[in-house]
Amino acid sequence: MLEVVHAMYPEAPVYTSIFRPGALPPAYRDWDVRPSFLNRFPLIRQHQQWFLPLYPYAFEQFDFSNYDLVLSITSAFAHGIITNPKTLHLCYCLTPARFLWDYHSYVAREGLGRLVQLILPLFLCHLRLWDRLAADRVDHFLAISRVVQQRIRKFYHRHAEVIHPPVDVQRFPLSSGHGDYFLIISRLVPYKRIDLAVKAFSQLGLPLLIIGAGRDRKALEAMAAPNVRFLGHLSDEERGRYLAGCRAFIFPGEEDFGIAPLEAQAAGRPVIAYAGGGALESVIEGTTGLFFAEPTPESLAEVVAHFDDARFDPATIREHALRFDRAVFQSKFIDFVRAKYSAFSSQ
Repeated sequence: MLEVVHAMYPEAPVYTSIFRPGALPPAYRDWDVRPSFLNRFPLIRQHQQWFLPLYPYAFEQFDFSNYDLVLSITSAFAHGIITNPKTLHLCYCLTPARFLWDYHSYVAREGLGRLVQLILPLFLCHLRLWDRLAADRVDHFLAISRVVQQRIRKFYHRHAEVIHPPVDVQRFPLSSGHGDYFLIISRLVPYKRIDLAVKAFSQLGLPLLIIGAGRDRKALEAMAAPNVRFLGHLSDEERGRYLAGCRAFIFPGEEDFGIAPLEAQAAGRPVIAYAGGGALESVIEGTTGLFFAEPTPESLAEVVAHFDDARFDPATIREHALRFDRAVFQSKFIDFVRAKYSAFSSQ
């Protein structure tokens, strides 16, 4: 998303808390990136969580007095920048910070060490208060999905319009046929709930390919039957080929939105997803995919066992994905920015 927005405003500098060029795509190294003072701390690149209480202060130190418009893209802290009355601040919120507003689920999904779990709660009350008050500094919010829109309303008491994240639909040609396997492309971390799919397909005996890496790989491999194969990290081109050839894409976790299911639909392949979170906005039941109701292997296995790919038309599925294409996002985003800035500047 940041890449797409930066391409829309290539002359705009990017302010961020810390910046490690070697960990990002080469193109980022040509951007005008301006990290905070935290970037000079010797241990922060390896231990970002140790410096948690300093992030609000870091973003408040940026000087935006020479700007007419500031866009923040954030899931924590960046919405708390301080702008003067003559500067419009628009925030595209990925989600209100999970570690503040959904702490127990955050701990479960991130697998935090015991020391961090003991220390982190000591700062949460203060950080929640700062986060809530910082939200009042934003002139207008955007949300990536209705789920996030609801969180913004609940935690920040602010309205947000919804513009779904961009999907590079054109990168995925329409599939002309498919193989006999089901597919997952994901980071292998707990909250993605890849374990549900591994257990379900191990019971069913149907072929499942899993593309991706992460700390859960060994545990998932240990519970997998031979029909479940782990392919590790693959190139974009290889992932595209596997997407085009799958019977269906499996999306077992609950996400704020989720780009991967729409990439599968861009290739004309149906999605089998958990009925929660952003998948409810990107998958049409019976037209572009199917939902399983409970986050259990049994619920997923039942849907897969009765799945008939002949019911789904690849062209119709791709047509749906085009509603989320990069060009659609850019048009909606620019219209939003222009409308809000026009109203702001005329006051």
